[in-house]
Amino acid sequence: MEELVKLIARGLVEYPEAVTVRVVELEQVTLYEVSVAPSDIGKIVGKSGRIIKAFRSVVSAAAVAYGKRISIEIV
Repeated sequence: MEELVKLIARGLVEYPEAVTVRVVELEQVTLYEVSVAPSDIGKIVGKSGRIIKAFRSVVSAAAVAYGKRISIEIV
């Protein structure tokens, strides 16, 4: 799942080498903290948050196939 998150995030930004993903295992949810270059925050969030909502939907749908629950945060 971490590779999927990295792949999608790197495809959305101008500086893919600056993308880092930190995985935090919580009780019921796996949290992915995605860090991008400051100039790329708007590109990953999108207008009215549409891009990040779609990003979360795609990764959540993939996680369901593995029986997991995930959450994505931009830091």
